[in-house]
Amino acid sequence: MTDESYIQLTIEIAKKGKGKVSPNPLVGAILVKDDKIIGAGFHEKYGESHAEINAINNSRQCVEGAALYVNLEPCSHYGKTPPCVDAIIKHKIKKVVIGTLDMNPLVCGKGIKKLKEAGIDVKAGVLENECIRLNKFFFKYITNKLPYVTLKAAQTLDGRIADKSRESKWISSLQSRKLVHTLRSEYDAVLVGSSTVLKDDPRLDVRLVEGRNPKKIILDTNLKLRTDHQIFKNVSDELLIVTSEQSISKIRKINKLQSAGAKILFVKQNKEGRINLKRTLQLLAKKNITSVLVEGGSEVFSSFVRESLFDEILLFISPKFLGEGIPVIKNIGVPGIKSALKLKINSLESSGDDILAELVRN
Repeated sequence: MTDESYIQLTIEIAKKGKGKVSPNPLVGAILVKDDKIIGAGFHEKYGESHAEINAINNSRQCVEGAALYVNLEPCSHYGKTPPCVDAIIKHKIKKVVIGTLDMNPLVCGKGIKKLKEAGIDVKAGVLENECIRLNKFFFKYITNKLPYVTLKAAQTLDGRIADKSRESKWISSLQSRKLVHTLRSEYDAVLVGSSTVLKDDPRLDVRLVEGRNPKKIILDTNLKLRTDHQIFKNVSDELLIVTSEQSISKIRKINKLQSAGAKILFVKQNKEGRINLKRTLQLLAKKNITSVLVEGGSEVFSSFVRESLFDEILLFISPKFLGEGIPVIKNIGVPGIKSALKLKINSLESSGDDILAELVRN
């Protein structure tokens, strides 16, 4: 097998940690000796052993003289666990092949430097783009101090997310809905506006698939939410209600929401009287939320697009026409076609009866 093949394998192994290691990155590691894989491991849970250590511990034979393949540069600092480079040096691994450098300033290049100083042969940049994409949440969070934001919508061919009576169940296919639940399990949090909760009463959980429920974030400028909504029925899932600083005076409502299990985050309003989204994302990052799946509604989508506070858009496009109804995007301040916001189509694939379009910013 080639170096590229082994690194691709580490990527696949690393994916097993999705939804379990945040705010740490996804990492997989493989040990190869005499052209045979003798050990493999991945970062399984935040605060526990890293992939390299698990690969060493899982090895079927002595790892001295082996080659280590890992999708991310091994750490060289003390965090929740000791530095992985120290273990690599201690076990006399002779070669380390790395997918990409760690963008964390505490690590970036330092792990490679320490390995080389110990006489270990190091090769970096193998399938680099693929390795960076795998950890897009972590890299955005660690470099920008902001969570990675994905806007997700299910729409008809004519761009409607609900009919004129605001009914939206079900625009997309069952397979698409299951995929959305899988996505929820992989993101730290799912975010909607209070209007979506008031009208649709969503659970925002992963009941259609196996996996952990995400944190739930509700934008509620004026604290309109009631405690009889579905989102309050599983208080073991963290529920965060983001409201304006003007709501601080609503003591009785705040106490009622908190008694029902919600945490309240107060944020300044912008000039339009809406919650300041940029500040909200900064505060979420401080709570170690590295990724947010924004699920609606139209006003919330439009605000994130208008303020350029998203990284990608996932559109589930159903082969249906409504003619009238609620558009996925409303006014975003574009005066004409020449000023249109242009996105790049990253991928198109089928999802049940639907088309899933992944769009990223140019």
